Amino acid sequence: MILSPRWFCVESGIADNPLVLLVHGFPSQAYSYRKILPILSKDYHAIAFDWIGFGFSDKPQPGYGFNYTLNEYVSSLESLINSLGVDKVSLVVQGYFSPVVVKYARKHQEKLNHLILLNPPLTSKHANLPSSLSIFSNFLLGEIFSQDPLRASDKALTSCGPYKMKEDDAMVYRRPYLTSGSSGFALNAISRAMRKELKNYVEEARMILKDESWKVKTTVCWGQRDRWLGYDGVEEFCKDSKLKMVELPMAGHHVQEDSGEELGKLIAEIVGRRVQL
Repeated sequence: MILSPRWFCVESGIADNPLVLLVHGFPSQAYSYRKILPILSKDYHAIAFDWIGFGFSDKPQPGYGFNYTLNEYVSSLESLINSLGVDKVSLVVQGYFSPVVVKYARKHQEKLNHLILLNPPLTSKHANLPSSLSIFSNFLLGEIFSQDPLRASDKALTSCGPYKMKEDDAMVYRRPYLTSGSSGFALNAISRAMRKELKNYVEEARMILKDESWKVKTTVCWGQRDRWLGYDGVEEFCKDSKLKMVELPMAGHHVQEDSGEELGKLIAEIVGRRVQL
């Protein structure tokens, strides 16, 4: 798959099977879905990718074709899905990139079999980044900390829930920051964009999901031990918006890390009940 810029993707399953696209959160990688891909591969064509600026995808210098705005991420997701050449797709997205995917889905409801949101920001209290992420947008400290592999990967992934990272896994997340300064520059740029735009994107996502014109079957999977996004108001919003709600009591913000096998089986069950060929 060749796109401009280039995306890093991991595939499993047979290409003729229904497509499930796995979208990581901020900050993370496709690697976070490593426990889920084998489970989905039995009945689906599962693809996990690194967003532009993350993991092993390209990291353009800001101002040279990609500025890491949330609108650009919506457009880049559209380009990626179009390049796959499929009529239908189920989308699974985690965390702070959920509003980006919801905005894409609003324009392309006819393409979606199902939307599964993993600990998405859904309330007005969720509209600001936690301090462990917003620090990367700081004018001086952000540029320094975003070049620190331990702060940019380990701390960002383990400060939001019970997840305890094994050293082998930690090295995968650290590697982009160890091999190139462009990873840190990209983290700094997207952190600034998130800090500036997240509030409006969360509010827009709330409006989309509550609107009567929203026809996509949507499930929210919520890790109850999330230290970044509080649970207050989430259940009420899902009820008012007629979204299905599934609670995972032992998982934190990065649900796929804490409860990967359980989540994989859950995704397969949800998509299997509603898939349209």
